[in-house]
Amino acid sequence: MVLKRWKRYLTLSSKSLVTEMSVSIKSEHEIELMRESNRLLSIVHRELGKAIRPGISTKDIDKMGEKLIRSFGCTPNFLNYDGYPASICVSVNDEVVHGIPSKHRYLKDGDIVSLDAGLIYKGYHSDAARTYAVGSISPEAQKLIDVTRQCFFEGIKFARAGHHLHEISNAVDACARSAGFGVVRDLVGHGIGTSLHESPEIPNFRQKTRGIKLKPGMTLAIEPMITMGTDDVEWLEDDWTVVTADGSLAAHYENTILITEEDPEILSLEEDADPLTGIIIRRA
Repeated sequence: MVLKRWKRYLTLSSKSLVTEMSVSIKSEHEIELMRESNRLLSIVHRELGKAIRPGISTKDIDKMGEKLIRSFGCTPNFLNYDGYPASICVSVNDEVVHGIPSKHRYLKDGDIVSLDAGLIYKGYHSDAARTYAVGSISPEAQKLIDVTRQCFFEGIKFARAGHHLHEISNAVDACARSAGFGVVRDLVGHGIGTSLHESPEIPNFRQKTRGIKLKPGMTLAIEPMITMGTDDVEWLEDDWTVVTADGSLAAHYENTILITEEDPEILSLEEDADPLTGIIIRRA
């Protein structure tokens, strides 16, 4: 059964292929609104990244994220989306995405935690995710985090006008497989704009077709979800939390990007931020 969720089951078929005409092209005014929405989200991630430590509850992370989002006069776009009960998805260890924050769940030394967040600014959505180390983690876990981030950057080498969508997918897959990691196949990235989820769906795994041709003004949420083991995932009884089927660790790295004639613009990453954590590393 196809579940209607944010990072949705891939449902591509010969009868439902997305065309270039179905993907929205943002105007200059819309692009400016998308830039600001994502700039604000990058600040949220920066501050949340600083808060990650052993002993903090996942609910405290969620509360902090919602407070920051509302302090900008924005709305958390995850809260109540299809019934999701929080503003920040907090996914720990084998949880791939959509972990529900809890006041009874505390981060421990050695955990890895993925934070997926988004907001609405003047009607325009942003979406980004980071995976963080909690205290001291194993070299293998750190490699997973690093490779997941690298998968994103390998993918967006092809995210420019004239290239095809599935060139991104194939590059992400190749990066993960070369490191010996699994690639989640049941969850995909997406277009984004006045809706959190727009066309097209963006797989992270190798495709046989080229996909649509990319055009300037397209805004896409590229989000590798990589595991230390199997490609397979399961949904927990809460109907939201997605976990690896074999209990292996998972990492998630996402940014909203803008397609241009040249290199893509990463809207949800500050220019002076560390690409892995989103934390500021230098100031002009």
